[in-house]
Amino acid sequence: MKVGSSARKPAAPVTPAEKADWLFPALMGAFLGLAFLKFGNPPIMAKFETAPTNIYEFIMGYPWPSAWAYAGLIALGIAGAAWARPKAHRPHWLVFLPAVWFAWQFVSSIFTIEYALSHEVVKHFAGCVGCFYLGYFCLSRSRHIAVFFIFLLGALALVTIVGWDQHFGGLEATRKYFYLYLYPQLKEVPPEYLKKISSNRIFATLFYPNTLAGAILLLLPISLALIWKAEGLFTKGARFLLLGLFGAGTLATLVWSGSKAGWLLALALAVFALLRQPLPRKVRIGIVAVLLSLGIVGFAVRYAGFFQKGATSVTARMDYWHAAAVIAAQHPVVGTGPGTFSKPYAAIKKPESEMARLVHNDYLEQASDSGLPGALIYLVFIFGSLWKAYREGIRKDLVAFAAWLGVFGWALHGFMEFGLYVPALAWTSMALLGWLLARARNPLDKATAGS
Repeated sequence: MKVGSSARKPAAPVTPAEKADWLFPALMGAFLGLAFLKFGNPPIMAKFETAPTNIYEFIMGYPWPSAWAYAGLIALGIAGAAWARPKAHRPHWLVFLPAVWFAWQFVSSIFTIEYALSHEVVKHFAGCVGCFYLGYFCLSRSRHIAVFFIFLLGALALVTIVGWDQHFGGLEATRKYFYLYLYPQLKEVPPEYLKKISSNRIFATLFYPNTLAGAILLLLPISLALIWKAEGLFTKGARFLLLGLFGAGTLATLVWSGSKAGWLLALALAVFALLRQPLPRKVRIGIVAVLLSLGIVGFAVRYAGFFQKGATSVTARMDYWHAAAVIAAQHPVVGTGPGTFSKPYAAIKKPESEMARLVHNDYLEQASDSGLPGALIYLVFIFGSLWKAYREGIRKDLVAFAAWLGVFGWALHGFMEFGLYVPALAWTSMALLGWLLARARNPLDKATAGS
């Protein structure tokens, strides 16, 4: 009996590996989601870390020690090594840059002026590079990447809830608990923490308010995209409602953080996303005009007092940036060592300038800490990867575009903050960047496909 061409072939059996295809994205998503709750401190603060002493501190109190984070990364790396499959095509040259960048950081650490600081930062950078390659080789081969993103959405939801709690009394309660029970037992407390806990600017589970803003810039686009793509679970009207509630709740947290750069960057990313939408040109221009008007007016009203007082944080950043440029000029090849900006800055800063441990600019920090080669390699890697991913891997995929938008926001925020030096932000951004770059087709593949 002949079988017609329209006859269906029997479905191929599902292998055990295919059945477990969701497992690695779930593990990595859970780990990085946990990082936003418990690993939000820069590695240069490692000497101030203390392990939780009771269940309250374990769940609600201090961040966990970074050693726990590295143990989780090692376990994730082992799982990834078993899961990864090398790509058949020739990798793009950008894929090798993270390894080159890390090698230069290691060389710089040999000549460091402060071994303890550089040791902690180099470990953190190893985590950054590891997460990039886990994203490139492991996340990119999973057909259930949504599982990974769902954990990030959940993390942002919990961060937002903590932020709301802080704004409506939780920060005051934390302040009282700290001074009553923790402060008397601590041998040394970083001045940054005392300043943070004495302010009414919320920081949720992150290092300080501007780090919270960086987390929102990174995670909010993909969270909104996931909600919109959940058409199998919610009606269109319900999705619009969820988008409004989740977006408004998270943006309120951004406002309460008091981050000026976060506000302006969120506005810029929203405008960029709207201009990309397939709407009539006049409609897009009208929406963007309204958004810009509301955003700029709201910014001016909210921070009028800040500018009347002389924008002291802007002035402080200018001092840090100028000092970083001077240090980079004095140590142009290998810098002063990863994470060591505070040491030469203390010697050259103006008497009236604020002290700082980090430059508040990832790119100048790279130049100061690891010389001009380190800064150049990092700059080319980040923006080269973003450009290639945008050109070739995300244009017709809402989820991929949202992930790209979040990493782009993190990269731009790096011109004013130190997101590269916060494990939760840096590791997640690197994993997403690896996944995005893996989606971008190699030019050699295109030529082969067309031949």
